[in-house]
Amino acid sequence: MKAARFHGRNDIRIDDVPEPEVRPGTVKIQVAWCGICGTDLHEYLEGPIFVPAPGHPHPLSGEEAPVTMGHEFSGTIVDVGEGVQALSVGDNVVVEPYFVCDECPPCKAGNYHLCTKMGFIGLSGGGGGLGGMVVVDTKWVHKVGNIPLDQAALIEPLSVAHHAVARSGAKPGDVALVGGSGPIGLLTAAVLKSQGVTTVISELSAARKDKAISSGVADYVIDPGQEDLQARLLELTDGVGADVAFECAGVNAVLDTLLTAVKPAGVVVNVSIWGRPATVDMQKIVLKEIDLRGTIAYVRDHAEAIKLVQEGKVNLEPFITARIALEDLVEQGFNTLIHHNDTAVKILVRP
Repeated sequence: MKAARFHGRNDIRIDDVPEPEVRPGTVKIQVAWCGICGTDLHEYLEGPIFVPAPGHPHPLSGEEAPVTMGHEFSGTIVDVGEGVQALSVGDNVVVEPYFVCDECPPCKAGNYHLCTKMGFIGLSGGGGGLGGMVVVDTKWVHKVGNIPLDQAALIEPLSVAHHAVARSGAKPGDVALVGGSGPIGLLTAAVLKSQGVTTVISELSAARKDKAISSGVADYVIDPGQEDLQARLLELTDGVGADVAFECAGVNAVLDTLLTAVKPAGVVVNVSIWGRPATVDMQKIVLKEIDLRGTIAYVRDHAEAIKLVQEGKVNLEPFITARIALEDLVEQGFNTLIHHNDTAVKILVRP
């Protein structure tokens, strides 16, 4: 079968690879759609990061580059392994794309997303959504029912957003500021809105501002290049400031803005993956007793994310901006997101 594999920095190739075989306790999934993630772009431009470098196989998958990419994917089960009962051929599903050891202290505490050996299917080995078929342990497979499979490919990033909102402690009636309206920023805003939080997005790009408005995920969109963000936010909050804020851009100026924008004892959640170390104004954190919290991926979030879509509280369709073939992955997918990222939110690939 054809699969997009990471060979090295700026080197992703469409290779012929063997079709994986089902094993006991696993299912084989025919991939319908796979999204291109910002993490994939980091790997392409700066990697290997999560991809195991040649000569350094991942401790759980045993694989090293080249590996098949793609961890935001949906599909249909076409075969089940021995002992599988809760899943059946024909089920439409998504995958929580983890490798974990189940033995380290975080795993034993239930925090498997913090596993000391953690890796991702589609980055650390185990196949991936940018191949036609993938075989996955059943514990990571979630049925999506009647959610269209193109929209279901966004359940994985929606779960990232769900986990970030859970980390923030945001509650109905709060005011949240989201810094950046790329895919994760928009989905974070969508989750916040579904929970009754007043949502403000800060964004410079005209195209992304339009998407935040047209998708209905923001109550207010502020362009800090055209108006005073802090003054406008104080106006919206009766002089108090935001209860919570989410850094979704990986830009130091955005992080600094959020630390100013939250109220005393407010919470700032860093959602983005940074390509370089950040500079943090500790004086703001100290004098306002701000909680600066990290968040990585998801833990027991997929079921709730699926429920939000099934109940109509989150509409994923507006965030799909292109659908492309596997052979167009680099030119129409990666290059678009790298050089024209303000024109695209989520590009889906049909492998």
